[in-house]
Amino acid sequence: MSRIGYKVVELPAGVEIKQDGNMVTVKGPKGELTREFSDKISMKIEGTTVSFDRSSDDNKTKALHGTTRANFNNMVVGVTEGFKKELELRGVGYRAQMKGNTLVLSVGYSHPVEFEQTDDVKFETPSATSIVVSGINKEVVGDMAARIRAVRAPEPYKGKGIRYVGEYVRRKEGKTGK
Repeated sequence: MSRIGYKVVELPAGVEIKQDGNMVTVKGPKGELTREFSDKISMKIEGTTVSFDRSSDDNKTKALHGTTRANFNNMVVGVTEGFKKELELRGVGYRAQMKGNTLVLSVGYSHPVEFEQTDDVKFETPSATSIVVSGINKEVVGDMAARIRAVRAPEPYKGKGIRYVGEYVRRKEGKTGK
């Protein structure tokens, strides 16, 4: 049973919602997001609160209930506050820098790895070993951060690589020489 689906979403000031069938558009100070939701879940807008109800009690609809509410809440948070993921580079000579709208990573390959900045995702490099990925769509920000991390995931022996800030990398013991 989904308990998340029954929670109401409070709308902050400055957020507008437009519903056209299954398409929902949320507009706020940071931008506008549009998403299509399932027709099995109905959305009720009452003043500054939004609630979700499901049409039946089969397992798939129960699963969609909480997911729909969480996705809508992420849209509201995204257009008001935005989302960000912070990454750090660990390793000798590993660095990140911005060249115009391109994030350039030097992480031990023979060539630099480049990521193009889009309208959905913005990059910042506060220092040579840290990257901040930000935007209003939580899925796109998380996906881009995961793609950057996948360029050189942290390895377990020395811990070198790109990792999320605060991520714990389990270390292994290396070979013992005789």
